[in-house]
Amino acid sequence: MHKTALFPGSFDPFTAGHLNILRRALTMFDEVVIAIGINQDKRGFYSNEQKMEIIHQAIAGINNVKVIEYDGLTIDVCRELGIHHVVRGVRNMLDFENERAIADANRRLAPEIETIIIPTAQEFAHISSSAVRDILRHHGDTSLFVPEGVVLPPVE
Repeated sequence: MHKTALFPGSFDPFTAGHLNILRRALTMFDEVVIAIGINQDKRGFYSNEQKMEIIHQAIAGINNVKVIEYDGLTIDVCRELGIHHVVRGVRNMLDFENERAIADANRRLAPEIETIIIPTAQEFAHISSSAVRDILRHHGDTSLFVPEGVVLPPVE
């Protein structure tokens, strides 16, 4: 039986921590769909086209990964694609509590969809997209925080 998981997020930008979660999810699932969500409450740092390009750079050479974008509820995307597992990464207990609350709400709305929470490997726990954005805003070196081979577009 082919098992697919959805890995949703804003990925603004996709970091080395995201790649760590993706690689580990691929040990559990035959395929992972990275789903770039459109969050109406957040103004994105990068456009969805730029996010797609960054992610494609990060996953070059990795099989069984698709990248899509979506607007709406994650559970609706899962239902549309016939996916029954959502993968989420956490860096710390604050992330865990937030993700658990979302998982609980999703379970009430869609009991057939299970959330798998994967803690980020320790060497990536300090990396967040917001930290990378801050480094970019101040023209710093982000190479230690993004996957090898990723070139982030300059800040305008």
